[in-house]
Amino acid sequence: MERFSTNDIPERDRVAVINEVVARHIAGRHLRPVAGTDLRVEIVAFSLPDQLTVGAGSYSPIIGSRSVDMLDDGRDDYLLTLHTHDHEVSVDGGRLVRVAAGEMMLISEAVRSQFRLPGTIVKVLSLSRKKLRALAPRVDFEAFHHAPASVPGLALIAGYSDLLRESPPQGEKARRLAAGHLYNLVALVLDGVVGGGAARNLTGIRAARLEMIKKNILDHRQDPGFDIGDAARRQGVTPRYIQLLFAAEGTSFSEILRDSRLDLAFRLLDDAATAARDISEIAFEAGFVDLSTFNRGFRRRFGMTPSDAKADAMRRRGR
Repeated sequence: MERFSTNDIPERDRVAVINEVVARHIAGRHLRPVAGTDLRVEIVAFSLPDQLTVGAGSYSPIIGSRSVDMLDDGRDDYLLTLHTHDHEVSVDGGRLVRVAAGEMMLISEAVRSQFRLPGTIVKVLSLSRKKLRALAPRVDFEAFHHAPASVPGLALIAGYSDLLRESPPQGEKARRLAAGHLYNLVALVLDGVVGGGAARNLTGIRAARLEMIKKNILDHRQDPGFDIGDAARRQGVTPRYIQLLFAAEGTSFSEILRDSRLDLAFRLLDDAATAARDISEIAFEAGFVDLSTFNRGFRRRFGMTPSDAKADAMRRRGR
């Protein structure tokens, strides 16, 4: 994960440093603050296979441009951006276009562009032109594509890219799968934006949704009332759809939820800071409401009782 912040740069040097580091090596755009404002920039990004970069940035009010003199830097891919605030953009000398918060911009880096941002947070994907052409053959017909927040698949792109930034995939296989999922989600969005349509890969779309549901389970497993209905409402799908996603993997929502709670309980029993507590207290903290169900599930998953696990942890700590 690469990070850049203006916090440690003296204010008098920020414009120069940003236009050397950010403009030339990260964003490919000249940046300057809106008159009367301080320049503040926070950027995080990491790369995936197939020339895909996942990033996010926080900006003070700023004016940016990809000018003619920058077009010889070899960049010709596409930037997909999602902003938290309304802003304006002009591409290839065209008129200013107002882009509302939550809407998508897809801009070719092979042409000049200008934008004016208020203080905003932006999610960014840098995408291979060649890869996008394979998914949407007519994407090159326009240098700028604009999609409303309601276009199918856009919320999935935002959620899945957030998930990847929080937990970057480890290992080449996982990285390639993640890149494939993102390209397939972009293809779904382009299907409703690019003239002539785009190829869809429903397998990739379902995989991305499944990863987001699993993350949702981890975030809420300690809530004893959390169930498949809650997960479905958070994802904007039906419980039946979630059941089918897990069935395709040979498991179920309830099994994943139960096992994630058991894994948490095992860690709590093994942790010196919590192992001294009653087993029932640990079971309830892990999201279980019935102690006998917890005990049976724990023994099946780990081949020992919770008491055995607790005693083993204490022996290893020399107690």
